[in-house]
Amino acid sequence: MSQTLLEMAKDLVLAQIQAKTLPPDEMHSALQQTYTTLMTLKAQEGSDGSVPVATPEAPSKPVTWRKSITKHTVKCLECGASFKQLSVRHLKEHGLDGKVYRVKYGIPRTQPLAAKVITSRRKEIVQRARPWEKAPTYLKAQERAAQAVAQKTGRAQRKGTSRAKA
Repeated sequence: MSQTLLEMAKDLVLAQIQAKTLPPDEMHSALQQTYTTLMTLKAQEGSDGSVPVATPEAPSKPVTWRKSITKHTVKCLECGASFKQLSVRHLKEHGLDGKVYRVKYGIPRTQPLAAKVITSRRKEIVQRARPWEKAPTYLKAQERAAQAVAQKTGRAQRKGTSRAKA
């Protein structure tokens, strides 16, 4: 019983994975490329090799966004340009916004589109400025906490004085 081209491609890719020459996460693209090559070879074999057959382009490798964000730069996955941060203005040039860009390349919603140095510098600035302490809700909560402490200490002092009298 002869194997189909797909089964042959599958066996070849599995052999590469088992020999540890191909990482498992690249299996899908390797399988497509192997199958395409086998189809081309079969077409050339059927025409006795006299008619050249154009090999279809293999799909591009999936882009890993983690490699695009380094310590000092962030690389735009659309055009390949490097920046300190991907600005709204730059993303608009590609017809994207931050949310669509993240979805397109599988970047988590909470991942900053800026170099790691820039992100850490911003965190330091925020920690020094402590803007949450200036927020009205924070101030109200602090007031309530201070009042609660004052009431507790007032009660304790009254209890202490009443015990002293007794």
